[in-house]
Amino acid sequence: MGTYTPKLDEKGRLFLPAKFRDRLAEGLVVTQGQEKCLVVWPEDVFMQEAQRAQSTPMTNRDARDYARVLFAGAEQGTPDKQGRIGIPSVLRQYASLERDVVVIGVMDRIEIWDPVRWQEYSSGAQEKFAELDEQPPV
Repeated sequence: MGTYTPKLDEKGRLFLPAKFRDRLAEGLVVTQGQEKCLVVWPEDVFMQEAQRAQSTPMTNRDARDYARVLFAGAEQGTPDKQGRIGIPSVLRQYASLERDVVVIGVMDRIEIWDPVRWQEYSSGAQEKFAELDEQPPV
């Protein structure tokens, strides 16, 4: 959980917020996320997602598309001793990441966003969140 604003260094490495480092120390996978962000999964959680994707018939076009995007941009790694992870240039380009980034905790993963894109997305999502209202049973 939480929102953090670390920076990428000149080599495209991200200093992970300290609270995420222990969970990701055993291995992680960085890949393309939806809405042009990056997703960082603990490796074991990514493997569960991979199994879920694999269990969907490849005759389903949406399943093929999802698997291609999920795996084509995936990069395995582990944080270094300083808590940094490398973000490949192709993934930085996909998410429009330069120096400043926003890192958010989302249940079983973290997402890395371009700050402008995060602000735009967050504003719209907060309006929808404010309007959520459970409808009473009919």
